[in-house]
Amino acid sequence: MNTENVIIIGAGCAGYTAAIYTSRANFSPLLITGGQIGGQLTTTTEVENFPGFPEGIMGPDLMYMMQQQAEKFGTRMAYESVVEVTKDKETHLFTVKTSGGSYKAKSVIVATGATARYLGILGEEGLVGRGLTACATCDGAFYRNVPVCVVGGGDSACEEAAFLTKFASKVYLIHRRDTLRASKIMVERTLANEKIEPIWDSTIVAYHTDDNGDVEGVMLQNTITGERTPLPVKCVFMAIGHTPNSSFLGDLVDRDDAGYIRRIPGLQATKTVGLFAAGDVTDPNYRQAISSAGMGCAAAIEAERYLLEIGE
Repeated sequence: MNTENVIIIGAGCAGYTAAIYTSRANFSPLLITGGQIGGQLTTTTEVENFPGFPEGIMGPDLMYMMQQQAEKFGTRMAYESVVEVTKDKETHLFTVKTSGGSYKAKSVIVATGATARYLGILGEEGLVGRGLTACATCDGAFYRNVPVCVVGGGDSACEEAAFLTKFASKVYLIHRRDTLRASKIMVERTLANEKIEPIWDSTIVAYHTDDNGDVEGVMLQNTITGERTPLPVKCVFMAIGHTPNSSFLGDLVDRDDAGYIRRIPGLQATKTVGLFAAGDVTDPNYRQAISSAGMGCAAAIEAERYLLEIGE
């Protein structure tokens, strides 16, 4: 079995950027894509906030261009999913087990992202990017002067709702309880905002679409009475959390309570020497394409320095 200099796990902004940097440094990285090639941007439509594209660019197109750039400099792709990563205490090599085999590596960059939580309603997956999203910062500007709704009751939901008031004509905040669980200051700001209308004790049980297949409303159900009420909205913004894709790493990394990988402060390095993390899998705060790309760059530079230190 050949030993790779660096294996990059994940084919999103962080993974592709790490691949571009490590391949340009002549380390010939192997990138293992996972099941969602291109990451979360493949589920969105137009991206307007990635630098260098003043007219915007479709999410899948941006990711395809990143892949092409990585491959141009020598990145090799493995279209497999990682099952487990371990490290040998004697050889200090990593073993990356996948759905298709097993690989050895001197260093590993984890860029597996985080999966947004949705409600699990039938047909929901097909509406992502068509009036259903988990990122107000990414997609809010597309919904100017129309009503939208946010699902959730924590700080993130309140922040998303406040951000959306810059664009939407009305923001409904749908929460399954009768009080928000956000911090006191966030609750006060949210309830004081005239453009935000809370809808208590309610959850979405169905989506309504127009002739083009885009969301044009939702069906609400009261959690106490069971009564159902239609609500016309052009977009539904989920703010019920994300699940970082980090479980396959076992005890190689420390995680916070939500599962995000903890890094050494100021670095992309983890507690395991030679193992680096970048992008949404280690970022509970920003979750943006450009911030993920920046972390991918940093992780690649740290991996390069590590490989040079061990004499590669």
